[in-house]
Amino acid sequence: MRPDDLACLRTPGPATVSPDGSTAVVAVTRLDLDGDEYRSQLWAVPTDGSAPARPLTHGHRDSAPVFSPDGRWLAFLGAESGGRPQLHLLPTGGGEARRLTDHPLGAGAPVWAPDSRRIAYTARVPEHGRYGTVEGIDPAAEPPRLITTLKYRSDDVGFTTDRRQHVFVLDLPDDDADDEVPVAEPVQVTSGDHDDTDVAWHPAGTELVFVSARHPRADRDLVRDVWACRPDGSHLRRVTESRSACSAPTYDPDDLEGRTLYLAAQPDLGPDGLDFVGRGTVPCRVDAAGGHPQPLLDPAVHDLGQDFGRVVVAGGDAFVGVQKQGAVELLRVPLAGGEPEALVDGPYTTRGIGVGGGVVVATVAHDRSAGELLAITPGRRRLLTGFGAQLQGTGRLHAMREKTATAPDGYPVHGWITVPDGPGPHPVLLTVHGGPHSQYGWSLFDETQVYASAGYAVLQCNPRGSSGYGEEHSRAVKEHFGELDADDVLAFIDEALQEPELDDTRVGVMGGSYGGYMTTLLVGRTQRFAAAISERAFNDPVSFVGSSDIGFFFPDQYLGTDPERVAAQSAMAGAHRITTPTLVVHSEEDWRCPLEQGTRLFVELKRRGVPTELLLFPGEGHELSRSGRPRHRLARLEHVLRWWGRWLPTAQNSTAAALPAGEAPA
Repeated sequence: MRPDDLACLRTPGPATVSPDGSTAVVAVTRLDLDGDEYRSQLWAVPTDGSAPARPLTHGHRDSAPVFSPDGRWLAFLGAESGGRPQLHLLPTGGGEARRLTDHPLGAGAPVWAPDSRRIAYTARVPEHGRYGTVEGIDPAAEPPRLITTLKYRSDDVGFTTDRRQHVFVLDLPDDDADDEVPVAEPVQVTSGDHDDTDVAWHPAGTELVFVSARHPRADRDLVRDVWACRPDGSHLRRVTESRSACSAPTYDPDDLEGRTLYLAAQPDLGPDGLDFVGRGTVPCRVDAAGGHPQPLLDPAVHDLGQDFGRVVVAGGDAFVGVQKQGAVELLRVPLAGGEPEALVDGPYTTRGIGVGGGVVVATVAHDRSAGELLAITPGRRRLLTGFGAQLQGTGRLHAMREKTATAPDGYPVHGWITVPDGPGPHPVLLTVHGGPHSQYGWSLFDETQVYASAGYAVLQCNPRGSSGYGEEHSRAVKEHFGELDADDVLAFIDEALQEPELDDTRVGVMGGSYGGYMTTLLVGRTQRFAAAISERAFNDPVSFVGSSDIGFFFPDQYLGTDPERVAAQSAMAGAHRITTPTLVVHSEEDWRCPLEQGTRLFVELKRRGVPTELLLFPGEGHELSRSGRPRHRLARLEHVLRWWGRWLPTAQNSTAAALPAGEAPA
């Protein structure tokens, strides 16, 4: 895969399934490198495989489709070029989509009422005079912000206290109304100095539930509760009074009395509501009248993960995606009790679930595709799409191969090797994922494919601290950052380098976020690497506390508060020992790992004459490599290859000819 093959990526989201189970609709996103933007459209797919997927909409960026309960309508988000997403309504019997909203900061995903006549959603409400609400007042001319809370900004959002997210309800026009009849104004249901998310309807349409942090310690802990109110905002009540981090509540649509709520949650964050390290997110149930979330799966074993905190309930079962050793399995969990059943297992990553008419449609990725739709009915699984065919057709994708190494204390370290074409030995790139509560696994990772096509063998592993291997594995790094996890990473690379295809004399290391931390840490301890790339790194836990959007709790929980122990776990504390050529990559608007975390490392190396460069991306946040502007993502990969071509040149990737006079690759 070449950097410009990013344009060939097709990434489907979760599908919505028609009430009769005959049709799935999914949004498929692609990168438009020429226009420097993302494009997406909705595709309709017969679930019986009788016809190929076909485009359903041709908007600029259409997403979040959902069928109405009566099957007559499809609601979705549509955004014009450079515009914000707004609610749109498409009749399934044929006709044009109609725009329903005009929120200055955009609308959130639509949620249908059971009567198919109302839609609930969330939207940010900007403070008057900010964010373009008054013509002629640009951001530099806005009044000053007075900050009085710990939680006041978020990466990829910015400041939040002056644009709170609230619940809205929109009544649809009458069936016999034509397009000249204006759409009713949305009704703002919730208000206050809180963010309200994840709205859902009671099966009788008489109540809404949503997630919010409104308790007295909400500014100092990570607890989020389920709340309920009438569709007009009255009779507000707190459903969960617990120490849980709740998300995505839903009802069993077959229980018209709505006696039980189902949700995803970290069930217990401890007495201070901050003990999040390595805690699994699992499906839970709670009495709709009020109570504590009760896990349906053991959080010490299972984890829905940060990218899949959603529970789908249908036909007496809950359907969830659970991380497991680099995979994300699709589990069917009987609500009446009994053992879960894996509907999708093996080397796959489930990225979305839709259910309708007894048909389960899963969005499933693997190492050759960013996602395909799979229809599951009793006794049968049917592949419905071929969205990955264009990229596969380039012939530039490489298969991953599993490997398990042994750490010094005998612990197994699970990971993968991706080897380029042609005879070895190949130079090696060790990449370390972020998190650390995250996992590498069975999915198409554009970066790995680009590096393999450039002639590098790529090593990826899930050291202790990663998700997908149980709570004990994930919590092993608590107050021991850079210890067992560093041992695991080095053990994996040492064992992998025994393979004759890999060149043990030419090895580089790179990673982002926590992976950037591990990169900085390792090159501060050893000179074994020819070069390094430390990206959006968590380098200094001390300055991180006052500069990151999560700084007020993250370092304390992961590294502890004892100054000597914190210094022992700090990557920046050992930066004065680094002699390895190091490229520092950062985004100028990264609020998760703020810019100073990268610039301080660059200055430390530059002052001592260590070969280094600082690559900064304007207008980007922490998610640059995954969702940044397409041309920035392309430029990032090109710069990464340029760096490796300088210090670890291959036949496919060498920049030696372009080096300044007097310099040579290592």
